[in-house]
Amino acid sequence: MRKHDEAYWRAYCRAGAKLGFHIHLVAYITVNLLLVFINYSTSPQYLWFRWPLLGWGIGLLFHWLAVFVRPKLMRHFIQRELEKNRSGD
Repeated sequence: MRKHDEAYWRAYCRAGAKLGFHIHLVAYITVNLLLVFINYSTSPQYLWFRWPLLGWGIGLLFHWLAVFVRPKLMRHFIQRELEKNRSGD
């Protein structure tokens, strides 16, 4: 595989991961707005919509971390390891 092909493949995978997160976010917002509407329409005395909102929100947070934070952390740790190897530790 040529370097250009490898760079394209990495960019393609990153773009796919970001698109996947944004689709997840739109689904989260859409479904939870529907749940809020259903909750207030049927039983406003008990606000149960917050439980799926919270549970799914935790999943969405981990998805965001995996897509946007993990790659930066990996680059940081890789750089640290390369520097350690250069210095002979």
